[in-house]
Amino acid sequence: MIRLVASALMLIAAMLPARGATEAVEITSPGGITAWLVEEHAIPVVSLAISFAGGATLDPADRAGLASMMAALLSEGAGERDAVAFAEAAEALAARFSFSAGRDSVQLSASFLRENLGPALALLHDALVRPRFDPAAIERVRAQIISGIRADATDPDAIARRRFAELVFAGDPYARPVDGTEASVAAITRDDLLAAHRRLLVPGRARIAIVGDIGAEEAGRMLDGLLAGLAAEGPPLPGPAAMSLTGGVTVVGFDTPQSVVVFAQPGVARDDPDFFPAFVLNHILGGGGFSSRLTAEVREKRGLTYGVYSYLAGLRRADLWMGGVASANQRVAEAIAVIRAEWARAAREGVTAEELEAARTYLTGAWPLQFDSSAAIARLLVALQEDGRGIDYLTSRNRLIEAVTLEDVNRVARSRLDPARLRFVVVGRPVGLDPEE
Repeated sequence: MIRLVASALMLIAAMLPARGATEAVEITSPGGITAWLVEEHAIPVVSLAISFAGGATLDPADRAGLASMMAALLSEGAGERDAVAFAEAAEALAARFSFSAGRDSVQLSASFLRENLGPALALLHDALVRPRFDPAAIERVRAQIISGIRADATDPDAIARRRFAELVFAGDPYARPVDGTEASVAAITRDDLLAAHRRLLVPGRARIAIVGDIGAEEAGRMLDGLLAGLAAEGPPLPGPAAMSLTGGVTVVGFDTPQSVVVFAQPGVARDDPDFFPAFVLNHILGGGGFSSRLTAEVREKRGLTYGVYSYLAGLRRADLWMGGVASANQRVAEAIAVIRAEWARAAREGVTAEELEAARTYLTGAWPLQFDSSAAIARLLVALQEDGRGIDYLTSRNRLIEAVTLEDVNRVARSRLDPARLRFVVVGRPVGLDPEE
């Protein structure tokens, strides 16, 4: 019965928004660790999100996938508990822990009942500071990752994104797949994992958010205890990535009736004054679902696809304006031509006042939907820190969008949209497009 009640409380916390979602404050622990805190005492749950800068970018060239494998093993046994005992302890506490690694960070997400704060933090501390990396767990996780890599080798979308990264970021860590290759993952040893743990989980590189039934003083003590014992510093983080976006189409031959396409041009940094006009422009061009120009021209008027989209992709070391589409092999060349034409039309003619007003209305109205749970708010607050946003962004963001003018959007369309630099990677058997050698 106790576990059922705990599970019900966790479910409520996952479903209900935190009422204080817009009242984030910055706190500093006695040990000097900073974090963003949203106090929400209506539900007896605490959610925590941490992002440690580094991630797969710091993987050795011959050990691609190391950060991802290390993160996956953090919950596969820690301290005195093996993988089974760790999972049972988390379940008994109604605690949810998630670890993952991306190109630029290792990420932690956790939620637990307020009444279990002490033992849940002790268990989480073990996972962060005392992972076991037991041989059986290593081999089990290795097999899971390799299985995923093999599945990706038959997935046109995964193939397209991998080939795109290889072309655009040739010679840079971004060119390597986050999960690695079969060969690189097979080569990872326990010593590699221990070294990655020391290299990646550095408190001084952490972005932290806490949401829930906890005050600032207690949250500070919690952080000091949770991160105690991790490495004091890590290796230097690499600088900006060099990108090669010279335009053109690269075709990867693959037997499938429908070609998958990934495309991109240089993007706009989150701290660039042009970012918000570009954000609104992208919504009109390809980010607004059925209301976007690309959907109207590629899907609705010509029936070339079920879906086409674009978005501003911000990596820590590179910014891209990306998109994707899938179309029948016989018609994908036409879909690419239409995307190029719409990109050029927006650059040449800009957008209308009606399109701008509709975009601003949607983007500001949809913003509160980001606050649908305490865990979601914690992850959002961490992402905002990674983007260099101020702590008032939750309340100032809509004002920034409302301040975007038609002149702003059309100036950015003229200066930033560059159809000549759009790079397309196509996976399939597209008619009229030649595969690469």
